[in-house]
Amino acid sequence: MAAGGPGIRRHVSHDEQYGFVFDDRYRPLLGVLGIGPRTCGLTLTPQALHVRFGPWVVRTPLSNVAGAELSGPYSPLKAIGVRVSLADRGLTFGTSTEQGACVRFHRPVRGSDPLGLLTHPALTVTVESPARLVERLRRDHR
Repeated sequence: MAAGGPGIRRHVSHDEQYGFVFDDRYRPLLGVLGIGPRTCGLTLTPQALHVRFGPWVVRTPLSNVAGAELSGPYSPLKAIGVRVSLADRGLTFGTSTEQGACVRFHRPVRGSDPLGLLTHPALTVTVESPARLVERLRRDHR
């Protein structure tokens, strides 16, 4: 068991894969951006969180995860595709408006631009089983 930073302890013993939930209404638009079921996924390893969303990638050690919450439903204008919140710089990788998981970080992560000039304090993902992902990231939260 590795410490996961203040308040969170990690018990991930094997890689866990989470696919994204694709709303058929947005598939054509997302496909133009290179975003599809074969190019998107979230992997939780014993050491890291890795998210691929077409050409965009976020990687961070699990020790950088500060917390996670369920979120949604969302407005399509705020949730479909790659979105950066003007309010707090939070990053969204969205394929559905129904429900997702918002993962908060101790140290902001790179992910929206290739140079890493803009960093993000949180990442919202519209993955399958968002409640399971949140529970996995919260496990042994103290």
